[in-house]
Amino acid sequence: MWQAMPDPSPASLQDHLGYWLRMVSNAVSHGFARQVEQEGVTVAEWVVLRVLFDATHLAPSVVAERMGMTRGAISRLADRLVDKKLVDRATDTADRRGQTLALTPAARALVPRLAALADGNDAEFFAVLTPAERMEFDRMCRKIAAARGLTGAPTA
Repeated sequence: MWQAMPDPSPASLQDHLGYWLRMVSNAVSHGFARQVEQEGVTVAEWVVLRVLFDATHLAPSVVAERMGMTRGAISRLADRLVDKKLVDRATDTADRRGQTLALTPAARALVPRLAALADGNDAEFFAVLTPAERMEFDRMCRKIAAARGLTGAPTA
């Protein structure tokens, strides 16, 4: 009499590349989060500040698009940054119904310090890779992101 063979065991978590990417991402992100929290901001707030650093002012919708977040989420982040006196809101001179966001002088001074923390965090975390390996890892990550249309800045 014929009996069906049981299904093979499912692959272990460690057999999935996504598992390793998530583990690495969590570790590098949590290390950076602890550092920026000592400067009084969250990682998501840091990303908003960094996006605004390259512009004199931006509409919240533009910030949302660049970060891959909703306008509501950006509005809440902007509220917190305004409360921390790191971002100013102003009425858009071209469209009186709209608003723009801009860094305060305090934020303009803070962003380079936070960027140095990000650079140091990356350097420390990825020190196990040779420069060639790091460049190849970066290239592969960018290739996957481009193929999947991932354009927003990761914030969580």
